[in-house]
Amino acid sequence: MQASERPTQSPSGQPETPPAPSSERAVVAVVAATPETVFADIERAMVLADVGRHLNPELETLLKINISWQHWYPACSTSPWQLEGVIRALRNLGYQQLTGAHNGTVVVDSFEGEEKNKHKAVQDKMNLPVVHLDTPPNRWVDYKPKAEMLVLDDIFPEGIQIPEIFEGRNIVHLPTMKTHVFTTMTGAMKNAFGGLLHRKRHWTHSVIHETLVDLLAIQQEIHPGLFAVMDGTFAGDGPGPRAMRWHVKNRILASADQVAIDAVAAKMMGFDPMSLKFIRLAHERGLGCGDVSKIDVVGEDISQVDWKFTGVESTFASRGQKLIYWGPLKPLENFLLRTPLVSLAFLASNLYHNGYWLKTKGRRRIAAAMQTEWGKLFESY
Repeated sequence: MQASERPTQSPSGQPETPPAPSSERAVVAVVAATPETVFADIERAMVLADVGRHLNPELETLLKINISWQHWYPACSTSPWQLEGVIRALRNLGYQQLTGAHNGTVVVDSFEGEEKNKHKAVQDKMNLPVVHLDTPPNRWVDYKPKAEMLVLDDIFPEGIQIPEIFEGRNIVHLPTMKTHVFTTMTGAMKNAFGGLLHRKRHWTHSVIHETLVDLLAIQQEIHPGLFAVMDGTFAGDGPGPRAMRWHVKNRILASADQVAIDAVAAKMMGFDPMSLKFIRLAHERGLGCGDVSKIDVVGEDISQVDWKFTGVESTFASRGQKLIYWGPLKPLENFLLRTPLVSLAFLASNLYHNGYWLKTKGRRRIAAAMQTEWGKLFESY
């Protein structure tokens, strides 16, 4: 039986057939979630989004875990229940070859991050093998995209490299619903930024929207199946991905269309999806659907949802970066970011987020989050 013919089942084990969309329409599932039922809620969202039609169970499936900060902060990184729920759902639906994929950044250590965000606790509990993409034995290999690149060929004239493990495998992205200082909001498309680009990825920040579109085009070439499960149990508003205000929103989203799931999330947060450059460009290039009116939203009615999030706030650190990427310091971009001087920018980011902000604001917000039912679920891991 081909993946497109696989029947899907509800968490109860009974067949649950989602609405049959036309080939022109994307499907995004939006499901209410509670801490007591979150695993079933995640599976229901994935079934409604027709995961069995988009991922071949005979192939290995990578779970691209998001670590935006090595410290746990609500809505910042993949939640432990999100990871566990997706593992449980996929195994229930016949996917046995699962591998978690972590990436570090120039300011975040993925090994520390998987510990503090309770990913390792889930991995050990569920016997999930994992790879850390930036460390051996993982290898990076040259890749020549078939699609015309908007910016990556110019940024990396020596050639584009991707993790060797990616090509020929399904991938499921595990983003959270949150805002971002550079892209207004961040979701499934931005989740590929960490895994698919090496540690020079900060070179692309000045053209971040075009970069995300290029990365989606590459993903559609190298992955036989693409899917995303987005956690909106906590959602983040303000200067994301770290210095945010968290909100309990009790939602799980799922879709095989990376553009559509980001567009629906953006709409729910209060943004016009097609005003966000990366969504509009991806839509215009036929990489997915960014027009919510042309997306089949199943599960919950979101037509009146507007969380009124703000996506234009900056931190002290990001204001400095914006001066370099788009402001008066633009002529110095190569000098400041492509020479050893860049280490000063990384140091400043760490001092601000891990020192000043975490100690003066973050810890109080984390303590308050721990008093919620989702915070208590986090502590249970």
